[in-house]
Amino acid sequence: MTLSITSKQMDITPAIRSYIEEKFAKLDKWRAQLINPHFILSKEPDGFIVDATIATKGSPLVASAKHDDMYSAVNDLIGKLEKQLNKIQHKPEARRASESIKDYVPE
Repeated sequence: MTLSITSKQMDITPAIRSYIEEKFAKLDKWRAQLINPHFILSKEPDGFIVDATIATKGSPLVASAKHDDMYSAVNDLIGKLEKQLNKIQHKPEARRASESIKDYVPE
């Protein structure tokens, strides 16, 4: 899968690219079909902002993280994406009970 990484006001070094690819590989454990992942790195006066947009079969995953350190911002972003994938994967289990209390007949 090709990982699209763009930046604003900074250069993408091979170290940053490999770090993002390494962290993104963690999302494979969720066995979700991740389509066209796009990361945007930007340098702000008060820190770094990392945004991600990843299409899935259902709803897209969208997350953003801001931190003084680029690598910490990437870690925060991956954590947010993992939470979203966890919610998507376990949503059917979290549904209410199939039987209603209204249907209960006391014996």
